[in-house]
Amino acid sequence: MNILSIQSHVAYGHVGNAAAVFPLQRLGFEVWPVHTVQFSNHPGYGGWQGQVFSAEHIGAVIDGLAARGALGACDAVLSGYLGTASLGEAVAAAVSRVRAANPAALYLCDPVMGDAGTGLYVRDDIPAFLRARAVPLADVLTPNLFELQQLAGCAIADRTEAVAAARRLLALGPKVIVITSLRHDETPADAIDIVAVTADGAWRVRTPFLAFDPPPNGAGDALAALFLAHYLRTRQAAAALAEAAAAVFAVISATHAAGTRELQLIAAQNEMVRPSRRFPAERFS
Repeated sequence: MNILSIQSHVAYGHVGNAAAVFPLQRLGFEVWPVHTVQFSNHPGYGGWQGQVFSAEHIGAVIDGLAARGALGACDAVLSGYLGTASLGEAVAAAVSRVRAANPAALYLCDPVMGDAGTGLYVRDDIPAFLRARAVPLADVLTPNLFELQQLAGCAIADRTEAVAAARRLLALGPKVIVITSLRHDETPADAIDIVAVTADGAWRVRTPFLAFDPPPNGAGDALAALFLAHYLRTRQAAAALAEAAAAVFAVISATHAAGTRELQLIAAQNEMVRPSRRFPAERFS
């Protein structure tokens, strides 16, 4: 299977395409990475070098793929961090072109906007673009809790409200919403939940919570890629959720054990394919 991944990229570390491409390849997928930026490292370090690419650049790369006749063989499009709304429009155009060539192709949008501890870290026009353009286009959305609140336009205090917010987004077009990090009153202090919501039900995978200071970047990018991989193969949200959660926990565990800030994707590569520790997807709705 072939996946077109349009995301940011860093030379050092693992975020964006640098967190998504290798796990997908390790699982046996052909990946066509298109970089929206190329930086030396994640800006969270406080300094970086590199360049943000233009929407025209992204469009030209897609033109080149189309000229090779590749778009008809594309099984899915994956997108993540968007530096500008114009880059978002370039992604939306790419999704439309892929679907014109292959109507069965899926689109997973990871609506990267921010987190509870930091708030929004994207430009002000990105949330509006994601709500108006990306959500209706997407088959799968993978927001964290903060991003779910931004997209649904409501505060979320517990699991019931999180599922209700996800179902409001499902009504706009997506088939699956994956809430990538959910901690609430029912979640033990030493655990974290990942939740998948479809029109047919909701499932939770609960894994141990490992504390970091500072926390590593890129875990959400890897989770989105891994969920897409398993969903492409099974078309079952619960099964894909369980497989992706186990693989990401293996990576997080290796990173915690190494005491590093960067995800240990290479060290945990075999665990990503065959996790030694698994967690059930429990239906609760």
